[in-house]
Amino acid sequence: MNLHFTMGNGAVDDAIGKLLAMVHVHHPEIIREMIIAALKAGQEEAIRADLKLMNTTLKEMRFTSKVFGPYRNRKKVTVFGSARTSPDEAVYGMARLFGCKLAEAGYMVVTGAGGGIMKAVNEGAGPNCSFGVNIRLPFEQKPNPTLEGNPRLITYKYFFNRKVAFLKEASAVALFPGGFGTLDEAMETLTLIQTGKRNPMPLVLIDEPGGTYWSHWQKFFEDELLARGYLSQTDFNLFERVNSVDDAVECINRFYRRYHSQRYVDRRLVIRLSSQLSPQALEELKERFHDILTPGGDIYSSCPLPEEESDEEQFADLPRLIIDFNRKDFGRLRMFIDAINSF
Repeated sequence: MNLHFTMGNGAVDDAIGKLLAMVHVHHPEIIREMIIAALKAGQEEAIRADLKLMNTTLKEMRFTSKVFGPYRNRKKVTVFGSARTSPDEAVYGMARLFGCKLAEAGYMVVTGAGGGIMKAVNEGAGPNCSFGVNIRLPFEQKPNPTLEGNPRLITYKYFFNRKVAFLKEASAVALFPGGFGTLDEAMETLTLIQTGKRNPMPLVLIDEPGGTYWSHWQKFFEDELLARGYLSQTDFNLFERVNSVDDAVECINRFYRRYHSQRYVDRRLVIRLSSQLSPQALEELKERFHDILTPGGDIYSSCPLPEEESDEEQFADLPRLIIDFNRKDFGRLRMFIDAINSF
């Protein structure tokens, strides 16, 4: 039987409908498609390993949503850095202090749950403000003491599921010096923000005073990637380098001074604000950022659009900016958000 995601599967749709009626589920139209997808996968000549991958991925994503769900209204900062950093290194103390200051400012932290920088950040934030997204490795990686037994600890089989949790749940990302994994996460985050596959957020690179880790990294970008035309100058607006914990926290706080969140409705970018902009500020934004608009596009204030009202009632009271954004230069979009926050 050739199954379809649209209705028209006869007895199969009837059976799924009866099953959904027996079990209370939210958004049954989506659950129905998930069931159809599983049945179609079973019909196809997939090898057992492929089906196991699909099965494990779904289970890991479900558990991720369950663990993070109760904390959706709390901003979280995902922090990366070397698992090999020892407690006697200055940068370890910075990471612990960073976790502490984030918790004091009302943020929760998300780490890879291991040692080194991850352990330091969780120590600083404490167990009640910490999430851990651990990975199962051939060599055993135990969760650090702050997260061991913590209900907000998740252990993944697949790196790609873990990456989703790191970035999907983050309001900001901070990176201390580290190895391949740290650099991988830095590039992953930059790529997603640069291409608009992840909404803008602070990406803060933290080094100790006098440290050269991130400055050398940026110099490579400038000397090789920018010089060869592989990057645009505005891409450098997507991250900030600092060498103090206070500056790192300030970068995150400043980003959310007025900017709240965003979404797309049709081809329009809707930016939610925690406070309204003045007419003068709006005119200045139009003049400074006309280059990021579609031909004939505009920037204007608005109340929630009708398309938002059904599924985002918690944001109903927030003022909006509607932007006919060309979805090309996300470095300039970051500059636009910075300008919003500067008024």
